[in-house]
Amino acid sequence: MTQFYHDILVPMDGSKESEAALHRAITIAKANGDNAKITLANVIDTRAIQNIAAFDNSMIDTVTEDARKMLEGYKAQAEKAGVTVDYRIDYGSPKALLAHDIPDEIHADLIVIGATGLNAVERLVVGSVTSYVTRITKVDVLVVREM
Repeated sequence: MTQFYHDILVPMDGSKESEAALHRAITIAKANGDNAKITLANVIDTRAIQNIAAFDNSMIDTVTEDARKMLEGYKAQAEKAGVTVDYRIDYGSPKALLAHDIPDEIHADLIVIGATGLNAVERLVVGSVTSYVTRITKVDVLVVREM
């Protein structure tokens, strides 16, 4: 039985791993025909900037604008390759949003996500978003390592 993927979610954080995931998602989307679509997602972790933002609301605006510029660049790459692509910026817990909310909202049938860039200590303390998503989501997940 052949599996076709039409709604592909690609979390993007600007890392080499997420860029590798985007390139793999483009290949998959092209192989799945004209109906395949990629949604790029950047989740701004509001817990990480909560204390700083209390002092300076412009920080949230700056982080959001940086995310928008990043996603616009990735969108242009995918469109140049001939793939339909959209993007979104969300605020909250990256783990919860990428494992549950966003896939449900866009009816994703595949998540293509970069392998974690965290070292062993960081994974122990904060946990890997990639690890969480692969364990918890109900959607097929492809973890891509940087080439």
